[in-house]
Amino acid sequence: MVLLNGQALAKHKEEILQEEVARLGMAPVLAVVLVGDNPASQLYVQMKARACARVGITCQIQRLGESTPQSELLEILRTLNHDSQVHGILVQLPLPAHMDTREILEAIDPSKDVDGFHPLNVGRVYSDSLLRGFLPATAMGVMQLLEHYQVPIRGQDVVIVGASNIIGKPLASLMLNAGASVSVCHILTKDLRMYTQKADIVCVGVGKPGLIGPDLLKEGAVVVDIGISKQGDKVVGDVDFEAVHHKVSYITPVPGGVGPMTISALLQNTLLAAQSSLLERSC
Repeated sequence: MVLLNGQALAKHKEEILQEEVARLGMAPVLAVVLVGDNPASQLYVQMKARACARVGITCQIQRLGESTPQSELLEILRTLNHDSQVHGILVQLPLPAHMDTREILEAIDPSKDVDGFHPLNVGRVYSDSLLRGFLPATAMGVMQLLEHYQVPIRGQDVVIVGASNIIGKPLASLMLNAGASVSVCHILTKDLRMYTQKADIVCVGVGKPGLIGPDLLKEGAVVVDIGISKQGDKVVGDVDFEAVHHKVSYITPVPGGVGPMTISALLQNTLLAAQSSLLERSC
């Protein structure tokens, strides 16, 4: 069994990013908007800010109260869209219940949408467009992790458990683009085992600890655990790691697997946004 160590790979990519930012001759600016006091969201934003600092990206955080009107958030996004000094914009999810997440994400300028959630960027992923947009960070991180460990994707049977717009759907598109045969399972799937037992690669991200056990996997499967939950003081994924690690060929740990790669992908997108901005100004 080989551990897909996202922590180590993310560190290596940060060293490269640090050099690329230095060559850029300016600090890319990432604007992060955090609405409310969700503890997990606050933690994620802090982690992103620290990662930005390590590679030389300026992270500007705007914190808004839980009851902030949606109109106020939209106005902030309009201001950031027109600010030439801001290269990337990220609205930390989830948003409070009174806000329309789809409308908020679509209000971000696609050229600054470093999370890759704007429909224009999503469409470029689905169509495998030559016009490079921003890949959704988690899906991008998963693909880079598999590529680094030379896990074959072309011609493989891949099952993705979880059909969210943020993870499942974009990851399915990237897998299809890479030549895999992809099945997407979700809460309405009648027999999950029927899909996962035949899969060469199983990716799961639904936030249900222990969902994937050894009985759901074939011998030698590759397992990518994107889920993250708290059980007491322990952070766990959707895969019963102790029960399955002896049966699989590759597996991501939680924490230290996909999470660090998601942040790494965000940093890469922010650098790309800054490079594109400089190129446009020089034309």
